[in-house]
Amino acid sequence: MFSKPFKRKLLVWCVPPLVYLFVKLLFFTCKKRFHFSINGSQTPSIYAIWHGELLMAAAAYTYYSKRVSIDTIVSHHFDGELVAKLMQIFGGGTIRGSSSKGGVSALRQALKALQNGRDIGITPDGPRGPRHSVANGVAAMACMKQVPIITMHCEPSASWKMKSWDRFCIPKPFSTLHFYYSDPFYVHELSLEEAKALIQKRLLEHVHE
Repeated sequence: MFSKPFKRKLLVWCVPPLVYLFVKLLFFTCKKRFHFSINGSQTPSIYAIWHGELLMAAAAYTYYSKRVSIDTIVSHHFDGELVAKLMQIFGGGTIRGSSSKGGVSALRQALKALQNGRDIGITPDGPRGPRHSVANGVAAMACMKQVPIITMHCEPSASWKMKSWDRFCIPKPFSTLHFYYSDPFYVHELSLEEAKALIQKRLLEHVHE
């Protein structure tokens, strides 16, 4: 009855606002516990979170930084359209691209955003995995601009895990959300592989399979 492009436009129009309301309601009903020793939000930084934890990423960033001056890198895939729209509703910006498509353009835009004092949000294992792997982009950006990386992790006391490649996590209402933030750390003096290994280590510190 409807063409595929029309269906996709309809989904992009209606799904992100509904997800936004759901996240706001979920955040309100849950208890929150925030864990960090150093708040590095005064310096333009790269915020990294696993793809499977994206649902609460905007809420985690907003609480930590007390602002929305962030550009999130999202893929050119259709699910990237949904994420881009959702991030815009939260008040942030988006940069389109990934390691598989548009990577060079995305890197260029991200470096410019950091130069202009904005933060960058990225899922190192997105958009297609493997789960909990770290692509080159986050390390390359941090090395080229010599900016700190801050990893974020959301650990709900109760949740649903989808059967997708990233085991996408949906916290259950009235659960307790534990938000973990790493101290800001630099990787520009490390090799690319060393930098990626350190980023992966920091991202996995509080992950419970």
